[in-house]
Amino acid sequence: MAGSSFGTLFTVTTWGESHGKGLGVVVDGCPSGLLLQESDIQAFLNRRKPGQNKYATPRKEADEVEILSGVFEGRTTGTPISMIVRNTSQRSGDYGEIASYYRPGHADYTFDQKYGFRDYRGGGRSSGRETVGRVAAGAIAVKILNSLGVSICTYTKAIGPITAEQFHPELIAENPLYMPDTDASKRAQAYLDDCMKRHDSSGGVVECIVSHFPAGAGTPVFEKLDACLGKAVLSIGAVKGVEIGDGFAAAEATGLSSNDGFCCNADGHIHKLTNHSGGVLGGISDGSDIILRAAFKPTPSIFSTQQTVNRQGESVDINIKGRHDPIIVPRAVVVVESMTAMTLVDALLCGMGSRMEHLQRIWHPES
Repeated sequence: MAGSSFGTLFTVTTWGESHGKGLGVVVDGCPSGLLLQESDIQAFLNRRKPGQNKYATPRKEADEVEILSGVFEGRTTGTPISMIVRNTSQRSGDYGEIASYYRPGHADYTFDQKYGFRDYRGGGRSSGRETVGRVAAGAIAVKILNSLGVSICTYTKAIGPITAEQFHPELIAENPLYMPDTDASKRAQAYLDDCMKRHDSSGGVVECIVSHFPAGAGTPVFEKLDACLGKAVLSIGAVKGVEIGDGFAAAEATGLSSNDGFCCNADGHIHKLTNHSGGVLGGISDGSDIILRAAFKPTPSIFSTQQTVNRQGESVDINIKGRHDPIIVPRAVVVVESMTAMTLVDALLCGMGSRMEHLQRIWHPES
């Protein structure tokens, strides 16, 4: 299958299926010398693994990662880093009926039309479990960014009609929905409880803020930084929209209210007075916070009766079985962070050759 690789210089290739023997990823282009161990990767995987609370699928997976290559004596070697997470809790029998019909909101029909054959056990490559590999790779990308002084804060901005109005980052890891607002989290949990009682699901919004990212990354035409971020985040299965900065609200603004003015600090550094652009101007990072939001659709696997057709085109009513998340958003927070980090690392590496002085600094420091 083409299309399982991402990136130009920092490249990531994921593999595996939801109900196969395991899932994994190969990361190529990571510089040598980065301190890295399995616990660094595991900390990220723990943020997305299933079965953590009643708002996640009850499927129990330890999601324990094993680094197979590319790391020696606790440091990356500069060669491809291969990682595997083995599946231990497959219940493929829950999906036997799916082979005969197309679930609403899923990739069953489109996958069949493209390949004429599909792995119906939990969706195969179309399953959200594919993101295990992305998160493992994202952990490496985040560590690279952290070593350069770049930090990322990602959280649930909204669930259904409930939006976090307060921002207390220390609260994000303390509630099951990864919201930075205790009151909003409580109201969102009540909303989700009601959805679950009605055998329904909810969508939501993830917000990602990248701080201290340098100006100058990205290109002005086809590889715009915001375009690359949009592609990366839209590649996450349930994402239906991406905003950067003011996003769609910019359509209601005027030039005067939307433009970010510039000023100069006492130390001579140029910075913006506001950040409507979300940290990107002309496809290139401008040194201010990169602010990105991703809209997730409701989980399509719901227990309510739905109408569809079977492979013969006959109308049928279905009740989906199996173990499913009533909302994808909380577990997707770390996936958005990972795709963002991978994009930014790739942009930094690609930008190293944009000036002669950069090449001279690396390859001819005496000049």
